[in-house]
Amino acid sequence: MTSSPIHTPGVGGWHRPAAQGGALAAVACVWLAAYQLNQPWWDLVVYEWLDLDAGSRLGSGVHFFLYDSVKILLLLTGIIFVITIGRSYLSLERTRALLGGRREGVANLAAAGLGVATPFCSCSAVPAFIGFVAAGVPLGVTLSFLIASPLINEVAVVLLYGMFGARIAVLYVISGLLIATISGYILGRISPARWVEDFVYQTTLRGTPVVPGQQLTWPDRVTMGREEVVTILRKVWPYLLAGIGLGAVIHGWAPADFFTRAAGPENPFGPLVAVAIGAPLYSNAAGILPLVEVLYAKGMAIGTVLAFMMSVVALSLPELILLRRVLKPPLLAAFVGVVATSIVVTGYLFNAIL
Repeated sequence: MTSSPIHTPGVGGWHRPAAQGGALAAVACVWLAAYQLNQPWWDLVVYEWLDLDAGSRLGSGVHFFLYDSVKILLLLTGIIFVITIGRSYLSLERTRALLGGRREGVANLAAAGLGVATPFCSCSAVPAFIGFVAAGVPLGVTLSFLIASPLINEVAVVLLYGMFGARIAVLYVISGLLIATISGYILGRISPARWVEDFVYQTTLRGTPVVPGQQLTWPDRVTMGREEVVTILRKVWPYLLAGIGLGAVIHGWAPADFFTRAAGPENPFGPLVAVAIGAPLYSNAAGILPLVEVLYAKGMAIGTVLAFMMSVVALSLPELILLRRVLKPPLLAAFVGVVATSIVVTGYLFNAIL
């Protein structure tokens, strides 16, 4: 039996489609303006009004915390809202047919490919992960997306091509896809759904759980999106700010000489050490590339350098702190272990063949 549409009396003119569309357009414009002005605003506040040196650890750390906190909160808000409305149009059956209905390995590869096409950093990929899980996509498949999205960045691939040539750039993309596909496949074999927090599977409308297949009006969908933003941000914001704060503390610390001593070519455990050092750091692939270039120029093996880069973007500490609110400790530990092992193995393979 098909449920009847939900109709709730509007307050004022908000539930009129024209009024609601105009309000959403205005909010979208404000969101875009805030996102575009975020960096110049904090440049002004930190470097001009507070007179902190952009080259100092204090100045760069304070700027990093303020800029990234606002950026990621804006991304989370926009992504959660859009994905919630989008998944309200997808039945569980249709969503599973898109990804879950394929053979596991093929579905993992498709999800990893989708991750490559979405320019999310490790933290802003988390709400997309939540949306896919809530829409019924198998968890192992969704984890392939979560790994691939920050790991393979289009800008980073272009920069890698310019720095190291086509072969390195292509091998990086292939290895990233393999890591995401294989890691998601392995994690999907351990029945991971039991280790996901319950709220991830629950979508509510005005405090009432939404039944799959329930007919919804456009105002209902907008209300769902707005409520989902508030619910998820309320649950994750302390973890998010704590992770970014830790990232700000160590931001700018990473001296190239330390890396080359700890994970240089003479160290047979170079890729393993590089992953251990890179995981606590936080950056996207494009942001870490200048350090990657310096490390390579100082003689670090290319596989070790790329293992460091992959660990920074796929296993950043802020992402793991944020994921802890979504995943229970056993699954979070398995996620870190599988991905880290895959990256270390990839680093050794790169060192052996290049």
